[in-house]
Amino acid sequence: MYKRKRHFTIAGRIASADQWASIMMLVALGLALFFVNSPLKLSYDLFHHTSVAISFGDFVLQKPLVFWINEGLMAFFFLAVTLEIKRELLEGHLSCARQMLLPVFAALGGMVVPAAFYLFFNRNNPELMQGWAIPTATDIALSLGVLSLLGKRVPVELKLFLAALAIFDDLGGIVIIALFYGSHLTMSVLVLSLFGIATLFCLNRFGVTHASLYIVIGIFLWATFQESGIHPTMAGVAVALALPLRLKNSHNYIPLKFVEDGLHLWVAFFIVPLFAFFNAGIILTDVSPQHISSTLSFGIILGLVIGKPIGIFSFAWLAHALGLASLTNHVNWRHIFGVALLGGIGFTMALFLNTLAFPYDDNFENGQIAILIGSSVSAVLGWIWLHLSLPQKDKIQSEA
Repeated sequence: MYKRKRHFTIAGRIASADQWASIMMLVALGLALFFVNSPLKLSYDLFHHTSVAISFGDFVLQKPLVFWINEGLMAFFFLAVTLEIKRELLEGHLSCARQMLLPVFAALGGMVVPAAFYLFFNRNNPELMQGWAIPTATDIALSLGVLSLLGKRVPVELKLFLAALAIFDDLGGIVIIALFYGSHLTMSVLVLSLFGIATLFCLNRFGVTHASLYIVIGIFLWATFQESGIHPTMAGVAVALALPLRLKNSHNYIPLKFVEDGLHLWVAFFIVPLFAFFNAGIILTDVSPQHISSTLSFGIILGLVIGKPIGIFSFAWLAHALGLASLTNHVNWRHIFGVALLGGIGFTMALFLNTLAFPYDDNFENGQIAILIGSSVSAVLGWIWLHLSLPQKDKIQSEA
């Protein structure tokens, strides 16, 4: 199904950049836990809630620093993710329907089943039901980072499957945020948002290739989304959808590829670790059996650890059974199940959905704890399963 020689950005980078990005995220997580569980907690809290204001004429937007991280810088995260999705759908490994159906079905199952797990445990609490989307997430960098720890034992095709699965999972997360996590719409400002979107696509239609113009309109769109009730990170999605893939009559990726490459390192090594640092600070002494045994925690942990692998594996098998997709060379169902276990590493996107569902209350802290537990267990189980399932080094060398 996948051709080894075709270009695939994420899988190509996994041996180096994404592995280091995973380490950076873990370092940021460790620093956050250190700060909030030491005498430095007061400094962490002050920094966390430092007020930052942007003004333009009579317009003033004053918010704590954590807001600018979660809803400002994360717009660039969604810009980078959507650019990756768009390029792969238009010209990459996902441009062929049969090539993308296996990860599409797997990603769909990896969202539906964990959500069902969560809703089952929290069906009697309307407030907690707001968190149904949290266990649907897969962290692309961390999951690929764990897979890369197994080195050359991992077939390229398996990396491609996990990368494609995570891409479609991110696409589903974007749709969920757009549809379910906005606020009440303000129609007067929404008109300005629609004007900004129309301007972006006019730039595309008339072949404008200066990426800076798209970014400027994107900043305007971010501000109008913030005031209109649409989640502001969706501005990054709008800019990515409008950016042309290439110049007319040219095979150069301009400006989409230029922006994508320029963003990758900033997102992987700065924005995502900074987001992790600001959103993973848990006071460990406050963690009790009551926190872990709450229905919210059960829904998230079991959704990630059990729901994710069941959903990913069963829906992928269904696509295969229906004749819609097939396994690639060097990959078997044991490998697919191992990747399905790694799909339970929610982390970045799960933490982001947690901030949307439970904005900084007791449920937010319970969600943080559950995400870290569920993601950690999924990482360990996935690594152990694949370690036992993948061919040993000596066998690979003898076949080479």
